Amino acid sequence: MASPRTPRGRLARPAGIASGLRPAALFEPVVLNRRPLGSTGVRVSVLGLGTVKFGRNAALHYRHPFELPSDARIAELLATAKGLGVNLLDTAPAYGSSESRLGEAIEDCRDDWVVCTKAGEEFDGTRSHYDFSEDHILRSVERSLARLRTDRIEVVLVHSDGRDVAEIEAAGAFRALARLRREGVVEAIGFSGKSATDGRSAITRSNVLMCTINATCTEEVPLAAEAAEAGVGVLVKKPFGQGRQVDLGKVAEIATLPGVTTIVVGTTSCEHLEAAAAALVPRLRGADAFDEL
Repeated sequence: MASPRTPRGRLARPAGIASGLRPAALFEPVVLNRRPLGSTGVRVSVLGLGTVKFGRNAALHYRHPFELPSDARIAELLATAKGLGVNLLDTAPAYGSSESRLGEAIEDCRDDWVVCTKAGEEFDGTRSHYDFSEDHILRSVERSLARLRTDRIEVVLVHSDGRDVAEIEAAGAFRALARLRREGVVEAIGFSGKSATDGRSAITRSNVLMCTINATCTEEVPLAAEAAEAGVGVLVKKPFGQGRQVDLGKVAEIATLPGVTTIVVGTTSCEHLEAAAAALVPRLRGADAFDEL
């Protein structure tokens, strides 16, 4: 049975959730609250929506294959997200048509969302290509602005392939993003890496870091705390291990780790998004994760 919806698409709170993707017992409606994204001045929901599945289903490492969602499904998912209080949307040029589809879907309600995109990686339909030169990063963000149908982007991250951060910096990537921030095109800049070592090297160059933390990947847990100490916001990617781990209790624990701002969940299922939001509520009861209505 699908999770019941409350008025305006808001989720009824579960008494407790074990492993899996469905709430067990439901009661009063909640809306996830916002956390400061480091020292950027931007406030984001503790749960974010990842949109790679909006535009790409090839050359990924998800456990199960999937079809791209229809425009109607994307609209329904965004309405559900908004009803839950989710305001962070994560995308990237490497996510196929994700930016374009997202831009079309939120054009009339752009101010309701905090958009995080990336630069440095491009996907040609078969494989990824990387270019961290200043010129490429500037052109990449220009294309992202057009696809997203907007005149500014809240967060842009270097989309690293795991090479040394000093090499990425020497190529001009951070210089380009810093320029865009000075020009007011981008509010916050940062880094999405492959390891704690990479992330640690990028802290002084970033307002925001994106880290991988899940049940079997904990190397970057200390990095989140270190970033927060430096005033850097932390977004967590792959909390479900790309579909290989569906323990919602464990994901809720990640939201309470020192330094973690937002957990980004990539899904095209309203029920999965609702269940992820519901799992956060009892774990963060009395903290800053939700407002009761």
